[in-house]
Amino acid sequence: MRIMKFSDISENQWDELSPYLDTCLLPVTGLTGRERPYEATKALERLRDVLDLIEIPFKGRVVTYPACHYGADSPALLEDLCAGAKAAGFRYVVLVTGTFGLALTAPSADLIVAPEPDGKAPDASHVAEAIRRLWSSGSPASNSEAGE
Repeated sequence: MRIMKFSDISENQWDELSPYLDTCLLPVTGLTGRERPYEATKALERLRDVLDLIEIPFKGRVVTYPACHYGADSPALLEDLCAGAKAAGFRYVVLVTGTFGLALTAPSADLIVAPEPDGKAPDASHVAEAIRRLWSSGSPASNSEAGE
């Protein structure tokens, strides 16, 4: 089974797949618009590295939505995105960033995955444990963190 992106799922497939694809990953780049091109590239590479920690081991259960590149400092925007994903049928929503120190807040997010304080990607085993704990709890909106 391959990694599922939002664009891989047709209208006809959603009803069949939605019971299995219960977790939405919302990538948050945290760009401000003041980055030089190479800085934006590095931010996207860091985000990719963190997403890989979830997408690869949990393919078949998670769907990655388009990245929110700007506006990460707007809790209202992030909350709207998380609540919207749940309204679309996802049981769990995970905010994922590759930018350390980005203050992601959204009450409807069930988990926030961010880099370690040294800027490195979070430990893969900690991320996997946090995802499994989220699923085993059976209760969305615990809003815990993995990484930081």
